[in-house]
Amino acid sequence: MKVKFSLFFLILLSLMLSGNAQENPQVQKKTVLDVKVVGNKNVSSASIIAKVKIRPGQVFSQQLIDEDIKRLYATGFFTDVAVNVEEEPEGVVVIFDVQEAPYVEEVTFEGNRVFRAEKIAKWIQTKSGQFLDKWQLKTDLEEIRRRYLEKGYAQVVVDYKLDIDEETNRAKVRIIINEGGRIKISRIEIQGVRAFKKKRILKFMKTKARNWFFWMGVYKHEVLKEDVEKIEDFYKRNGYLDVKVDYDKQYDARGNMIIVIKIDEGKQYRVGDITIEGNKAFPTEELVKVLKLKKNGVFSYYGLNEDVDSLRKFYADRGYIKAHIEAIPSVNPETGLVDIKYKLAENDIHYVNKIDIKGNVKTKDVVIRRELRIHPGDKFEWYKVDRSRQRLDNLGYFGEIDFEVQPTEEKNKEDLVVRVKEAKTGEFSIGAGYSSVDEFIGLVELSQRNFDLTNPPTFTGGGQRISLRAEMGTTRNDYELSFTEPWLFGYPYLFGLDLYQHTRERERDVGYAWDEKRRGFSLRFGKEISEYNSVYLRTRFDKVEISDVADDVSSELKAEEGEKNLHGIRLNFIRDTRDSAFNPTKGYYMSLGIENLGGFIGGDVDLIRYTDNFGFYYPVWNNWVLNLRLQSGIIDTYGDTDRVPVYERFFAGGAYTIRGYDERSVGPKDSVSKDPIGGEAMLVGNVELTFPLYENIKGAFFYDVGNVWEDKSDFGSGGYKSSVGIGVRLKTRLGPIQLDYGYPLNKGEGVPSSGKVHFSMGHRF
Repeated sequence: MKVKFSLFFLILLSLMLSGNAQENPQVQKKTVLDVKVVGNKNVSSASIIAKVKIRPGQVFSQQLIDEDIKRLYATGFFTDVAVNVEEEPEGVVVIFDVQEAPYVEEVTFEGNRVFRAEKIAKWIQTKSGQFLDKWQLKTDLEEIRRRYLEKGYAQVVVDYKLDIDEETNRAKVRIIINEGGRIKISRIEIQGVRAFKKKRILKFMKTKARNWFFWMGVYKHEVLKEDVEKIEDFYKRNGYLDVKVDYDKQYDARGNMIIVIKIDEGKQYRVGDITIEGNKAFPTEELVKVLKLKKNGVFSYYGLNEDVDSLRKFYADRGYIKAHIEAIPSVNPETGLVDIKYKLAENDIHYVNKIDIKGNVKTKDVVIRRELRIHPGDKFEWYKVDRSRQRLDNLGYFGEIDFEVQPTEEKNKEDLVVRVKEAKTGEFSIGAGYSSVDEFIGLVELSQRNFDLTNPPTFTGGGQRISLRAEMGTTRNDYELSFTEPWLFGYPYLFGLDLYQHTRERERDVGYAWDEKRRGFSLRFGKEISEYNSVYLRTRFDKVEISDVADDVSSELKAEEGEKNLHGIRLNFIRDTRDSAFNPTKGYYMSLGIENLGGFIGGDVDLIRYTDNFGFYYPVWNNWVLNLRLQSGIIDTYGDTDRVPVYERFFAGGAYTIRGYDERSVGPKDSVSKDPIGGEAMLVGNVELTFPLYENIKGAFFYDVGNVWEDKSDFGSGGYKSSVGIGVRLKTRLGPIQLDYGYPLNKGEGVPSSGKVHFSMGHRF
């Protein structure tokens, strides 16, 4: 009995074979004497037999044969598989008759000039050393074509040829590329636009006409299609519900393309009557205030969906998490008005039954629960869930945070599941870099943001923070050990201990005309007094040594040489409403501080310092964020101290204050050497607009202004220095990196005429 299977009729013939097997019950009951393979050239018989289940000694099974055929096809090695069953007196011999797919010996590219062959080879799945899959090869050709289209080669043609050795069944694949030329766009015409300026339409199109200075104006079909969709979307967001956008392609005498965008605007629709039905818990007047779409205002479905979300959040924030809201727009093409009816099913207020924590492998439940602002028995007010999410995110322990509502058998009670995915919190870092502030730097750091002193041997999961850091550079050496317990003995009181030694070597490029060594320790205490407000108390005990003062300085600066003890206590009030401590987009940060040195605390210097820092964040548009920062300070002497030591004064200029100027260069200078000596008063403001570039990379435009005054009584009296610039923000596992170019707007002696590049790491408030 001989049965043949082909790739296209496998299922049909399998059914036929099943019938044949039933017609030949003698075969079904016979023993398999042997399994053989014929027709193979590049795949060994042993390899093929290893992939099938039928074996000598088994009772012949047609079902098993059918499955084996499918297994062989699944390998991709064969284009045809047939099975011959030869009957013998003692049993049957099963023979697999296979036709192999060509074995790819080589893949070459012809006609490619724009891309190297090595690069194209990385785009495709067809490789040498594989069996040829023609479907995959066709997919590969489409991928190559797509890559060319992205570069503007709209006329590209990609094909292939196979050179097959019939004896060995080995193939050489030749991929032939006719690149064609890139089509240049000479101009873009906008037709039919009345409601907006043509420049506004052109501005947000990625397709651009040829520009000799900035743009080559290359035609890309997919980009143009996206532009048409964006134009249509823009109109609909502005109330033109019936808008139709199309385009036409024409060519000038030189063969360059002219793109004609054809817009049929239609009429602009406005909001008619707004009615709300089904609201019992809240008056209509209160709900209407939540809506952005107002009577006679421009209507759009985007705005309508946002208003539905706003109403849903309004109810959820008040415990109505099961409220159902439906918006029914009624469009009148004749009047151009859209009446909106909101149908509400408020349902009952729901309460939290229990809260489960899941996914925390290392972090203790209590560390998560203490950040939650919603608890069992509370009304299910969703704003508390949102705030809990923010607080957990600000810990920096978790890569993912999710809140799930799960039903219970009790009426109007739901369980809340907090599901987290833990991120890496411990780091051992060794690195080197260059900073415009500190020049070359070597770094060694061991840190754990989720430390637990009582949990050996892993010492993780308790929410404490510990770090040991050493930085060694051209101009400075810093060593720090820091420990923070945010909940002391299980109570919401912060305790911290810092040990440090900072050494600065004389380097006038970064504002030092002396060597400075500071070593000491500090104790920190803190308490969150309300949801967004905290107070902190910090004591410090420093020993500061000034040495190797430059010879060409004034006698006053020379008098700073020597060693002094500084004992201080600082009180800080902080209000922080930012939506994220790491990547804020809205809210503000405010810090007001007062520090006393000397006096009843002891030490060699009697000072009092007032400082404030403000940071405001405003979402502008589509992940563009405006950040306004202001920092100021005044320091005064009392007791036995009549002059503020240079190492306790305010300085400005450089990466962290006024970019575009040398470090510490803005403000008073030594009367002889012209080195920066700082002042008793400081005021600095920054305006920064950040915008997304790619994933964890952002761009920035900024304006900085400020000054430092020698005497506190001159605070705000003028002499401001300002700058403008651009920058890049990069998020890395070692922390945020900031690269800025600032251009000074006030020229003068010692001011970089061509601006200055600043490189820094770390968060700014």
